[in-house]
Amino acid sequence: MGSVQIVTTILAAAITAVAVWLAVRAVMKMTAVIRLGQPAPERFTDKGARTRTMLVETAGHTRMLKWSVVGAAHWFVMVGFIVLSLLVLEAYFEVVTPTGGLPVVGHWTVFGLATEVIGVLGLVGILVLMAIRLRNRPTRPGGRSRFTGSTMWQGYFVEWIVLLVLIFGFVIRGFKVATDHFEYPVWATPLSHAVGAVLPDWQDGASVAALIKIAISMTWLIVISLNVTMGVAWHRFLAFPNIFFKREPAKPAGSGLGALRPMMSEGKPLDFEEADPEKDQFGVAQVEQFTWKGLLDFSTCTECGRCQSQCPAWNTGKPLSPKLLVLSLRDHAYAKAPYLLAGGGKDLTGEEKATAAQLAHVDVLALAEADKPLIGTAEEGGVIDPDVLWSCTTCGACVEQCPVDIEHVDHIVDMRRYQVLIESSFPSEAGVMLRNLENKGNPWGAPQNTREDWTKGLDFEVPRVGEVDDFEYLFWVGCAGAFEDRAKKTTRAVATLLNEAGVKFAILGEGETCSGDPARRIGNEFVFQMLAQQNVETLNEAFEGREKAKRKIVATCPHCFNTLGNEYGQLGGEFEVVHHTQLLAHLVSTGKLTPVQPVDGGVTYHDPCYLGRHNRVFAAPREVLGDAIAGELTEMPRNSERSFCCGAGGARMWMEEKIGKRINVDRVEEAMATGARTVAVGCPFCSTMLNDGVNGKGAGEQVEVIDVASVLLRSVKPEQAQGDKETEPVAG
Repeated sequence: MGSVQIVTTILAAAITAVAVWLAVRAVMKMTAVIRLGQPAPERFTDKGARTRTMLVETAGHTRMLKWSVVGAAHWFVMVGFIVLSLLVLEAYFEVVTPTGGLPVVGHWTVFGLATEVIGVLGLVGILVLMAIRLRNRPTRPGGRSRFTGSTMWQGYFVEWIVLLVLIFGFVIRGFKVATDHFEYPVWATPLSHAVGAVLPDWQDGASVAALIKIAISMTWLIVISLNVTMGVAWHRFLAFPNIFFKREPAKPAGSGLGALRPMMSEGKPLDFEEADPEKDQFGVAQVEQFTWKGLLDFSTCTECGRCQSQCPAWNTGKPLSPKLLVLSLRDHAYAKAPYLLAGGGKDLTGEEKATAAQLAHVDVLALAEADKPLIGTAEEGGVIDPDVLWSCTTCGACVEQCPVDIEHVDHIVDMRRYQVLIESSFPSEAGVMLRNLENKGNPWGAPQNTREDWTKGLDFEVPRVGEVDDFEYLFWVGCAGAFEDRAKKTTRAVATLLNEAGVKFAILGEGETCSGDPARRIGNEFVFQMLAQQNVETLNEAFEGREKAKRKIVATCPHCFNTLGNEYGQLGGEFEVVHHTQLLAHLVSTGKLTPVQPVDGGVTYHDPCYLGRHNRVFAAPREVLGDAIAGELTEMPRNSERSFCCGAGGARMWMEEKIGKRINVDRVEEAMATGARTVAVGCPFCSTMLNDGVNGKGAGEQVEVIDVASVLLRSVKPEQAQGDKETEPVAG
């Protein structure tokens, strides 16, 4: 060992020791913060499925590759980080001797080839990612960037570290080539040999370059250890457990989609019959009241902004960005942590749990952070502004796009639950809807005895449950389908088509009440459970004696479809629920319904969030429309899993949209730009919102918004459909 090697060895050992000590301290701090969260025992079930999902999503980059170029570049960088960590390890042998290398594998040609290829692809990948970050920088002219609000220096720092580590890997190899100490042939390591051809014959070059490479790597570790909220770096480690502990690992897409997480207290679903607000947690009022998985979510955020780029609220000038919401909660949690770890915190009655002695040495900034309300305006010092909380449509685009499976929707609804149930703080106009649900069983406050009025004028009898026992499907009409004029057209069309196809169905009529979706999404779990338990009891009685496979329900509203199929199971209601477009697609494919007259004028289809993204029903409505028009749909740029929300979800249907551009107008402009004369929908909320948008644009004569079922009816029974179109009133 020469004098140069003595120096490089000592320096490498010193900086590594400092970095490792800081990293251990950082990991202990992060673990302590995450453990402050509430229990979530359900996250430890089905470890086999969790492991498979985690490996598929990470190794296969299934979420990242939805953005093909970025996903491919990131995959090469990820693989480079994992595999080329071996070359960082090898650098510790090279600081000791310039001819050093990894034991055993270090001399295998296949190892040299693999690391060369990965190194080259990693270089290409990181350069692509750097270019994308620069092209989408928040300061660029025109448009909102998905990086707006991200801590940009951290992203640039990480990318430059990766680039320099890769470069110095080739410099080390180049010096070995220049000094004739390189064991791999040219065909396996062409770039290394090319670098060696321009480097001098410096015997100590490999050791010095190895020291620089170690110093760069350890500088990265030191910086991220001193910045535990640096998600753009820490996600390299936290993504694996965060994906492993996702809510429903067996689902094909976002774990926060479909059913909402039940309202929990101490790791158990809350029973309202026994719940006590002084002993049980009603939603989330303090950051430590999120589960430990929630705190892990916040810590894992990469600040990539994919959620932000897809959010309908953000894209129409609302203050909500799912990314910025998560970052605010993350920063608040870590700033408040010293106070919490010292024993501080408020009990459910608002009393301080810690003694003065426990808090005596807590940093004043942590104490100030602890005094901030979780939900509050800027004047109140709130962490999350109320306008942010209430802008969410729960469309799920954020969860769908998140590459590390953060469950934004669950966290937003948990905060809403506390605001509604304990603080009674929510947009005033939604109060009318909630009172109607409690008193009338529907959000419009319509008389219950008018639920069957949509059947009037049909040329066949609509059977009721109780009057007939021999039915295959229970037709869940829904509140909109029973009371809202546009939606009643869809209800009549579906009933007509089912009758035409010979499907035996029955309705509950006046026995049906609201599914509870708007109450649950706004945060009123009490009203949701009241309605849901009543419906579950009614449905169980209607299906008495039948096994689950024969307890079939068809629903025209995706919100009802989602609630009955995904959430009623939490309350003892197990049913096979299909959307009407799925059943109609089946009836057409089996020849029970036959389109005879193609619908012309061009048709585009708007994917409802709760049918498409939340429940993965993309093909069925398109198949029905394809048969009805005897041709290809004209797709909007944002379709299927990236479809843009209509603005009605999350109980936004009953709240005023006062900030920014109206979401429905944005969507209507996209639909009109296709040139299609018909905008087909599969949801009564979407129908209302898009019709209002079309009328607002003054395009009611040029563009018609109707349900998929009505489009099919015009093709199957043109004369009857035309008559229905002319006689059925349209709400203004």
